[in-house]
Amino acid sequence: SCKVFYAKDPLKIVHAQGQYMFDEKGEKYLDCINNVAHVGHSHPYVIKAATKQMELLNTNSRFLHDNLVQYAQRLTATLPEKLSVCYFVNSGSEANDLALRLARQYRGHQDVITLE
Repeated sequence: SCKVFYAKDPLKIVHAQGQYMFDEKGEKYLDCINNVAHVGHSHPYVIKAATKQMELLNTNSRFLHDNLVQYAQRLTATLPEKLSVCYFVNSGSEANDLALRLARQYRGHQDVITLE
């Protein structure tokens, strides 16, 4: 399955710090694709917040919890009133799928243009 990304030998990444990932040989790679553009890998604040949350509850957003509502309220308070609904999903694929379905429903068109 890794042949999609690598013509020959796939990378075996063993750890990451900040914006870099490291393979089993110690080679350093700039990570431009793994959802770390904002804070990087192993950010102490993110680790502390994640640990605190996992000590309380370790699940996804399919169950009701006050933190989801509070986060949505904080987020929408920073946006124009017209953008007042939040959809929480667990991956970029789910986000893209939802965005496509919403756009198709709103516009009534099925066509899509993508860039490879």
